[in-house]
Amino acid sequence: MSRTCATMVVHELLAETVPGYREARLEAEALTQRYVAEAAARTEPVKLQTVVHVVYRTDAENVSDEQIQSQLDVLNRDFRARNEDRAQVPPVWTSLVADALVEFELAEVTRTHTDQRSFGADDSVKALVPAQPGRLNVWVCTLGGGLLGYAQFPGGPAETDGVVILNRAFGTTGTAQAPFDGGRTAVHEVGHWLGLRHIWGDMNDCTGDDFVADTPPAQQANTGTPEFPHVTCGNGPNGDMFMNYMDYVDDAAMFMFTKGQAARMDATLAGPRSALA
Repeated sequence: MSRTCATMVVHELLAETVPGYREARLEAEALTQRYVAEAAARTEPVKLQTVVHVVYRTDAENVSDEQIQSQLDVLNRDFRARNEDRAQVPPVWTSLVADALVEFELAEVTRTHTDQRSFGADDSVKALVPAQPGRLNVWVCTLGGGLLGYAQFPGGPAETDGVVILNRAFGTTGTAQAPFDGGRTAVHEVGHWLGLRHIWGDMNDCTGDDFVADTPPAQQANTGTPEFPHVTCGNGPNGDMFMNYMDYVDDAAMFMFTKGQAARMDATLAGPRSALA
């Protein structure tokens, strides 16, 4: 099974159906680029109040408090660059490994029973449990179609704002299943929620752009556990930064955000998500 994220599907759907969304995204991107170019880097961590909405059909899908805490632990390690496996970043990129200065505090857990077997990327799970304002909302449920998760970029409707994670790719215990049992699906999706794009730019032809200067171009998503260097798009000798959280590799093969990505997340927290910071 390969990682599958529907964030761009949701982005296109919102652009087609929600008045003002395209304009809000353009404004958010312009603000982000100005901030990255002009503002000083933040020096103190931001703590995000986080609510986890567990939506379950069977008792097994009703993930435990222990599993929820295991996911918060991963988020806090990875966004502060305190994960031990960051030592596996190739030496050529170790100077780019970033502490994003983002922390996560569990504010609440909601639990909602449903008769629905699975959900898709149409936000139907959020119709059962709407987003709480002023918090990072994380829905944990059974997703169909091979999806591991998706996020809503800054600028979307408040009632659907947050990230959705497959219960088998959430945390490090309980329902979590290899190769997505390292909690990195939520790291990837929260990266989107904080304004990051996929590292290959979603074009699959070397023309995509993730709007981050210190991530090399890549032809397409990498999956599984690639070997360094993996050269595409003339990006030799070092190749793709496949160990970045915004690629599609297995949980055990991703270890880092870059300083450029941290600057974009900082800009998001200073701009479209400033009410949460």
